[in-house]
Amino acid sequence: MAEEYPLSAPSSDERTLGILSHILSIVPGVGILGPLVIFLIKKDSPFVGENAKESLNFQITVYLALIAGGILTLVVIGVAILFAVGIADLVLVIIATIKASENKIYRYPFNLRLIK
Repeated sequence: MAEEYPLSAPSSDERTLGILSHILSIVPGVGILGPLVIFLIKKDSPFVGENAKESLNFQITVYLALIAGGILTLVVIGVAILFAVGIADLVLVIIATIKASENKIYRYPFNLRLIK
């Protein structure tokens, strides 16, 4: 689990958007849309863009894992996978949110970096 400091200190608004890019992903009904909208609006900001991109990539990874777990429920192991993915998503998003509030860019472990 790596974390990076941005080249320049983010403003209060940038830090807020960085925090929101992570925390919105666990709000029911928002999911992947929160980080996607923030990324599309503020991708030019180094701090907000990187946080939103990491969150977006992680949520894509989570959705792919949930699809695999859903398919594997036919052989029972999928239930354990769905539970583990749900807990990992919640814990890692909370950690990333805390790091964003400390002006750091959090790199999720187990993350497919599809959006560059």
